[in-house]
Amino acid sequence: MRLRRLCVFCGSKVGMDPRYRAAAVELGQLLAREGTGLVYGGGSIGLMGVLADAMLADGGEVIGVIPDSLATKELLHSGVTKMHVVASMHARKALMADLSDAFVAMPGGFGTFEEFFEVVTWSQLKLHRKLTGLLNVGGYYDPLLRLVDHAVQEGFIQPKHRNLLVIEERPEVLLSRLAAETIVHDPK
Repeated sequence: MRLRRLCVFCGSKVGMDPRYRAAAVELGQLLAREGTGLVYGGGSIGLMGVLADAMLADGGEVIGVIPDSLATKELLHSGVTKMHVVASMHARKALMADLSDAFVAMPGGFGTFEEFFEVVTWSQLKLHRKLTGLLNVGGYYDPLLRLVDHAVQEGFIQPKHRNLLVIEERPEVLLSRLAAETIVHDPK
């Protein structure tokens, strides 16, 4: 399946490891080259800004979605293809989901985690049939994945729902898997 648009959740900081920035640039370049649009949080700073700038530099479509309350705090990116300023975080996530064919989380903090796990939960509940990927740059998500695996072992997450996560360290491999895989929901 060709992805028309990919929603990427990522940090409003660049983090300590230079590989995070490099992965954001690589992902942006790959998306632009493949003609896949980017839907993201609308900021001009951190990994969000790096990713958007890499896409724009290569002529890619970049759609930002930012709540009015964060438009100045996160320094709204004024150079994107289209910017949606919405009333709330809930409206932001709903619109991002509507505009996207799949979701990826890059390194980030609480906001990235929350946004990503919300779309994973929506998939688990069969509210959408879109893939969810983790770009596990430099093993950033390894501790989180150990927690998820622990939750599976303790009976809080079903193994089939653990398999909703497409996990790769390299942007190119992750994009390839997202384009090739589909979600299979078992009937209840």
